[in-house]
Amino acid sequence: MSVMEMSHRGKEFLSIIQKAEADLRALLNIPEEYAVLFLQGGATTQFAALPLNLCKPDDPVDYIVTGSWGDKAFKEAAKYCKPNVIWSGKSDKYTKIPSFDELEQNPNARYLHICANETIHGVEFKDYPTPKNRDAILVADMSSNFCSKPVDVTKFGVIYAGAQKNVGPSGVTIVIVRKDLIGNAQEITPIMLDYKIHAENNSLYNTPPCFGIYMCGLVFEDLLAQGGLVEVEKKNMKKAQILYDAIDESNGFYRCPVEKSVRSLMNVPFTLEKSELEAEFIKEAAKENMVQLKGHRSVGGMRASIYNAMPLAGVEKLVVFMKDFQARHA
Repeated sequence: MSVMEMSHRGKEFLSIIQKAEADLRALLNIPEEYAVLFLQGGATTQFAALPLNLCKPDDPVDYIVTGSWGDKAFKEAAKYCKPNVIWSGKSDKYTKIPSFDELEQNPNARYLHICANETIHGVEFKDYPTPKNRDAILVADMSSNFCSKPVDVTKFGVIYAGAQKNVGPSGVTIVIVRKDLIGNAQEITPIMLDYKIHAENNSLYNTPPCFGIYMCGLVFEDLLAQGGLVEVEKKNMKKAQILYDAIDESNGFYRCPVEKSVRSLMNVPFTLEKSELEAEFIKEAAKENMVQLKGHRSVGGMRASIYNAMPLAGVEKLVVFMKDFQARHA
């Protein structure tokens, strides 16, 4: 019987979702005092679920906005609490992350929110800030670098991630939430956004994305077989280094706008010195079966997304092409 035919309440699927959770806990060393929820709606739905579960309508919360996704999270939270942007990289076109010492946090903020990796702008947190309020928690959208490297889960109250970048197909959203934070949702919270409902029902309150969860489970098994996230990070660092070196050593032909200390291991944006050549670059790359290199419509240029599943050989092929393209057009 296919996973798509199983009852989500049957013992067969129950074993699948329990194994997926156990393997994810092993990968990230998730303590027992955290619940792992397999949900739907993408990380974007969590932009609303977070304040609804963690705040009262008049509670202040702090947001560090390092790119488009952090900005969207802030704007959605404004419907359900009193968020404040304590730092934004917009004026620098989202190319850096602030020094944590400079942050003017609200001492009464219920939580401090970050987007751990911004896909569009290629900015990634290498370390994490600590909330000034001792009773506050750190919350992170890790959609695009989830399971790409080890993370100390205990530094966070909530980690949430759409699965589709590194651990499975679109349709699965994973929420890791400290159990003592569950059960205080605002009265207006829709039942499908209430963490308590999903925790009490082990992510089976209604029919979950069964096949997607099954696929995530297979990926978790594979990541463990690779040696865990320490080994996965080594592979990702090697891929990213090769590509960034090609950009930095091109004598300005290629340029990455992101501050070197916070360059993403997952998303590498770059432009050409001669911007009129960018369309030709994308066209010629496609002929070599290298596709989806066009940068996001809001920033232009190129963007190479080199998630866990991208093999080293794929990055090496891109670098060879980049050097050849430069030799022909410099």
